[in-house]
Amino acid sequence: MIDKRFIGHVMPTFSAVVEAGRLRFFAKAAGQTDPLYSDEAAARAAGHPGLPVPPTFLFCLEMESPDPAAIRNLLGMDYRSLLHGEQGFTYHAMAYAGDTLTFEQRIEDIYDKKGGALEFVVRTTRVTNQHQQLVAELRCVTVIRNATGS
Repeated sequence: MIDKRFIGHVMPTFSAVVEAGRLRFFAKAAGQTDPLYSDEAAARAAGHPGLPVPPTFLFCLEMESPDPAAIRNLLGMDYRSLLHGEQGFTYHAMAYAGDTLTFEQRIEDIYDKKGGALEFVVRTTRVTNQHQQLVAELRCVTVIRNATGS
């Protein structure tokens, strides 16, 4: 069982610069045809200072942590038994190409179901920009399948 004393644990913060080329690639890969997400002139004509960051792109940037397995390693989770349970977003401000976004991950909750056969780790991440403005709060639930409950 995952030790519940890790509830509230905050991981080291890290930052990532939002690159316009990556936003264009993400838009293409996601099948986004709105030029707002790939053409800076179209974005500016729509009143944006640059290419806007699509909401789910924040999860891509979050995976660029210096140690993407830090929480998994901290909690002793075996990646072979992990399932993606859920993800969610709460948006507070737009982010744009050129912004430097800072990510602060926190273990929000750890609980189990079915007598320990399933364990859940809830991670929240605060994303702020270079002006310390809250851009978004991300929520991710990881499920661990255990061979038997305890």
